Amino acid sequence: MDNSNDIFSTAFWLDQWSRIDGQDSSNVHKGFSTPEFWDRASTSYDRGSDEVACRRIDKVIDLFQRNDLNLEQMEILDIGCGTGLLATALARKGARVTAVDFSQGMLDRCRENIPKELEDRVKLIGMDWQNADIDALGWRQRFDLTIAFMSPAVSTPHALDKMMATSKTACAMRGWGGKRHHPILDDLWGRIMGQPLDDKPQSLLVKFNLLVAMGFFPELSWDTISWDQTVTVEEELKSRLAFFKKVSDQPESELRKTILGYLDSIAENGSIFKHQAGTTGTLLWQL
Repeated sequence: MDNSNDIFSTAFWLDQWSRIDGQDSSNVHKGFSTPEFWDRASTSYDRGSDEVACRRIDKVIDLFQRNDLNLEQMEILDIGCGTGLLATALARKGARVTAVDFSQGMLDRCRENIPKELEDRVKLIGMDWQNADIDALGWRQRFDLTIAFMSPAVSTPHALDKMMATSKTACAMRGWGGKRHHPILDDLWGRIMGQPLDDKPQSLLVKFNLLVAMGFFPELSWDTISWDQTVTVEEELKSRLAFFKKVSDQPESELRKTILGYLDSIAENGSIFKHQAGTTGTLLWQL
């Protein structure tokens, strides 16, 4: 039976997921999917109070507790842990967290953020989730809860299946639920790619519908977020160069020239003012 047009079938939503390839949203994801980008971004990531507040840590903890996930003594896998804000908060609630990330810069920031009294409750591992062998690691149904928040790691159906296979109770993830407002990226995209950026992140909605078709019924909540940040020209140059090296065919020397010229044109006293805004969605589902 051909289920390719049946919105209640997994085949339909797997096909929708595959259709994202080749679109601007897919290329944007590629730019954000390298350790080099996150190593560069780690120097300024989660430095501002508004940005930290947009992580909605207290709301996440409440979400877990409302769904009878007793964090005390739970074993949790955090895929793409970043600076460790959520991993640390979960450890404070008594969980034991295995926090993985493919960016050494982010792991270094995470290590800095873990209070000494929680060091024995958070285990840090450098790992590219795409290549992780969960059977060799002994992680199949090893954890009570597996999470992936704002992480490029779970970008394929295989990565999602692998994520779910590590948990015996529940999974949660967060991602962009629509076009993000990122003026610097928009302007540079037009200059480098020669056309306006048409980024409509939709994989979170595809994942939601795929999970429903699989027989899971995730709780979905939305957050409108916005924060400002000031970084140096050099910091922004390094992160944008790492991004566009992945999505553009231009030589690195040309990319550097274009990016630096643009950043210098908007800089004040060697600093760049950045604004980001958008809507994120958080999924939680029981297994």
